[in-house]
Amino acid sequence: MNRRELLGAASMGAVVLAAGIGQSSAKMVPPWVWTDQHGLTNKMRKDKNPLDKEFEKYPRCPYCGMARKMWSHTRHLIQYDDDSTEGTCSIHCASLSLALNMDRNPKNIWVGDAGAEAKVKPLINADKAYYAINPAKPGTMTAVSKWAYADEGKAKAGGGELVNFDGALQAAYEDMAKSTLRIRKMRAEKRAHMMKKMKMMKKDK
Repeated sequence: MNRRELLGAASMGAVVLAAGIGQSSAKMVPPWVWTDQHGLTNKMRKDKNPLDKEFEKYPRCPYCGMARKMWSHTRHLIQYDDDSTEGTCSIHCASLSLALNMDRNPKNIWVGDAGAEAKVKPLINADKAYYAINPAKPGTMTAVSKWAYADEGKAKAGGGELVNFDGALQAAYEDMAKSTLRIRKMRAEKRAHMMKKMKMMKKDK
C-alpha cells in the first residue's frame, strides 16, 4: 500500500468512526471536525489551480516567513483533497504542513527542480522527483540538503543518497529536532544583532 492509499484508507476509517460517534452521542465532536473549524490550518486558501500565479498567491512560507521565490530550488506547493493549498520554502516546512493537516490527504505535491537551468526553478511532481539527501551540503531550514531533481543524472551528480519523496519526507522528520534547535539559535542571534544595530543607530541620531 502506497502513501496515498494509506492516507485514503485512514480517511475512510475516520468517516466511518465519525458516523458511529454521531449515532451514539450527538454532543460529541470528533477531533478532526473540531480542528477543521478551529485548528491552525483552517484558514488555508482553497485553490483549484495552485500553479497559476503561484508566487502572487503564495509569496512566503507560512511557517518560517521566507520568500519562496528566493528559495525556488527547494520550495514545495501542497494541494490537499479539499483544494486547501499551502506553499512552503522547503521540505522541512512542507513536513510541518503535512503533520498539521493529518486529516487532509495531499492531492498534489510539487517541488522546485534544483537541476533546472532557469534562475527561478520550475515546479515538478514531487512523487516523480529524485531527492538527493546530502549531509555535506546545507539545505533550506536544515543542515542536511534534500534537493529534488527531475533528472536522475543531475540528482546523482549533486551527491548524496537518492530517495523518493517519502524517503525525503522521513529524513525531514528525523532531522526535525536538530533543524529546529539550529534555526531557533540562528534566529535568536539575528534578532539580537538587529536590536543592537537599532540601538546604535538611535544613539547616533
